[in-house]
Amino acid sequence: MVCLGNICRSPLAEGILKSKVDATKIYVDSAGTGGYHIGNAPDPRSIKVAKAHGLDISKQVCRKFNVSDFDAFDIIYAMDKSNYTNITNSARNKADTEKVRLILNEISPLNKEVPDPYHDAEDGFENVYQMIDQACNYIAARLEQY
Repeated sequence: MVCLGNICRSPLAEGILKSKVDATKIYVDSAGTGGYHIGNAPDPRSIKVAKAHGLDISKQVCRKFNVSDFDAFDIIYAMDKSNYTNITNSARNKADTEKVRLILNEISPLNKEVPDPYHDAEDGFENVYQMIDQACNYIAARLEQY
């Protein structure tokens, strides 16, 4: 799960998907393409909206996306086109590039983006939560088949 700063969208996506899959079989993590918040907890508004839905993401620690993530993960979900481009630009080969997907394409292949709620009011975070939750329902159901 990758967004720009790893404090708003991707921590929510990590927490949501983790709550829907078997952690002994599927490892979920998040990162940012920018290194602005390395070592910090997620944005308090992301923590708040997650908590309102019964999830605790407060212990997550922001990190920067690294080329080694292509080796560590089978699928890399980008929250928007800009981050998709940043990730694929760091790909070493076609196999790396093929791992990268826009998360909302899992539910609607229209290249829709999860908007960055950082500069929004509180309801922007709820909206983002709902979008990611819907995508993660589909992802989790598909992963159960493996």
